[in-house]
Amino acid sequence: MEEKLIQRLESAVTRLEALSMSGGSAAAAASGDDAPLDPSVLAFEDLIGQYVGRVSAAAEKIGGQVLDITKIVAEAFAAQKDLIIKVKQHKKPDNAGLAEFLKPLNEVITKANKLTEGRRSDFFNHLKSAADSLSALAWIAYTGKECGMSMPIAHVEESWQMAEFYNNKILVEYKTKDPNHVEWAKAMKELYMPGLREYVKSFYPLGPVWSPTGTAVTAAPSKPKAPAPGAPAPPPPPSASLFSSETSKASSSRPKEGMAAVFQEINSGKPVTTGLRKVTDDMKTKNRADRTGVVGTQEKESRTSAPAVSKVGPPKFELQMGRKWAVENQIGKKDLVISECDPKQSVYIFGCKDSVLQIQGKVNNITIDKCTKMGVVFQDVVAAFEIVNCNRVEVQCQGSAPTVSIDNTAGCQFYLSKDALSASITTAKSSEVNIMVPGAEPDGDWGEHALPEQFIHVYKDGRFETTPVSHSAGG
Repeated sequence: MEEKLIQRLESAVTRLEALSMSGGSAAAAASGDDAPLDPSVLAFEDLIGQYVGRVSAAAEKIGGQVLDITKIVAEAFAAQKDLIIKVKQHKKPDNAGLAEFLKPLNEVITKANKLTEGRRSDFFNHLKSAADSLSALAWIAYTGKECGMSMPIAHVEESWQMAEFYNNKILVEYKTKDPNHVEWAKAMKELYMPGLREYVKSFYPLGPVWSPTGTAVTAAPSKPKAPAPGAPAPPPPPSASLFSSETSKASSSRPKEGMAAVFQEINSGKPVTTGLRKVTDDMKTKNRADRTGVVGTQEKESRTSAPAVSKVGPPKFELQMGRKWAVENQIGKKDLVISECDPKQSVYIFGCKDSVLQIQGKVNNITIDKCTKMGVVFQDVVAAFEIVNCNRVEVQCQGSAPTVSIDNTAGCQFYLSKDALSASITTAKSSEVNIMVPGAEPDGDWGEHALPEQFIHVYKDGRFETTPVSHSAGG
């Protein structure tokens, strides 16, 4: 596949050379702009034709929501093609200008994310795989090491790793059920790996190349009008929310106690609800006058003022449709608590940083997704506790949890209660995972067990035998 893409890229260059040799630039003459004939643009058109075309062909056979989300993927790649053309026509913008520049792509990605919200669909894994994968298109927002993003090639790879968690579920679920879904999942992966990765590697490994003589990109001046009563103030220039550069500001304004101090307080036996912010009836989505089934203008503006490609949006702390607690984009909040919940509800924690959430009562499922320095204390889960795409999280189970899943996570400390010691724990692509178990005595020290990150595979008697590399953590 990689060789095939390189051949297509070379073909694009040949096409450009042929046009210039013949003096034929009819399209450019008609438009007054030669950007569409740039080899990087032609190569991106080929990428869309080959890879997006294959995903779309598989989706046509499936139909329904899978086709809907695939059309949005195609729309996002078309939006990126337009941005690649515009990069060559504009000077490098400041952060506010970059947010304005990326708005068309941001709006398409927001549309994809909306399809994953609400009641869980039968095709949830398809929707999440496609929607999460679109964050790879944010490579075009890379402006240098100081922007807080990985370099373009690494960014594409990391973004696909997040989406692959759900894509692999499709491959497993439909392996013997429907080859069209398997084809869709495989085509989705190849769109990014090798498709987009090889394209970025060939043309923009150091990020987009802006025109030194082009026009300036400026933020639209008409948006910042007087906010509605009670509405949050307009966000600051998007550098902080766009590229996670708020780290230094957050750490310098807060005591450096970390999550360990919070958990120590919880484990001390003191009342854990003291001073915590309760969820009142008027905070619930169904009872809020400012919430309907449609995103309001103010919320839509705050979502699109900074590109959703980096998954930073307005903070949420609400019960949606009576079934799903959404705790999103909470930064530096150590006093979050859900005190009213039931076993039919799920809790979805997304994009939070340096925060602590307590869940009092039994819920069906808890998921922590794309969080950093996040602490969660919960009672019981009926189905599973999932940690996906996280960095440095601490979790304490005070009741029972039959299944714990940790995927693509670096740094996880999970405290199990005595009732949860029989939990089935699955890890994949994760490092520094430590499971803490209570001591034999009520006041005894916790035992720490590091889960293996490395394995030894030995071919023996016609098959491979796999054993973990031993760890020396005490227990």
